[in-house]
Amino acid sequence: MDNIFKFEKLIVWQKSLDFIDYIYNLSEKFPLNERFGLQSQIRRSAVSIALNIAEGSGRTTKKEFAKFLHDALGSLRESLTCLIISERRGFIIGKELLLGRTYATEISKMLYALIRTLRTT
Repeated sequence: MDNIFKFEKLIVWQKSLDFIDYIYNLSEKFPLNERFGLQSQIRRSAVSIALNIAEGSGRTTKKEFAKFLHDALGSLRESLTCLIISERRGFIIGKELLLGRTYATEISKMLYALIRTLRTT
C-alpha cells in the first residue's frame, strides 16, 4: 500500500518508528514488576514521538506543526531519561544506552532541522 499521508514520507517519522522498535525490543527484558512502571513509560514516550510528528503534520499552519515537533522533542528527552534510569537500575547495559542515545541524537537533529525549515519557508 502506498503512503497516503505526507507524514509517512518524513524520514524523521520513519526513524522514530525504528526507535520505537528498539525501545520495545529493549524493554522486553525489563523485570515483570516494571510492566506498569518504567517499561510502560519508556514505551509511551517513544510512541509519542511518532504520534506528535504525525499529528502535527496535519495541522493547518507551520507554527502549529512546529509546536507538535517541539512536543516530539520533549517525548524524545523523556525516552532518553527513561533509558538512563534503566541503565542506572541495571535493566540495560551501557552499550544499549549508547545505541539509544545515538537514535535520540539523530532524531533530535532531524526534528530541529525540520523546525528551522518550517520557520524559514
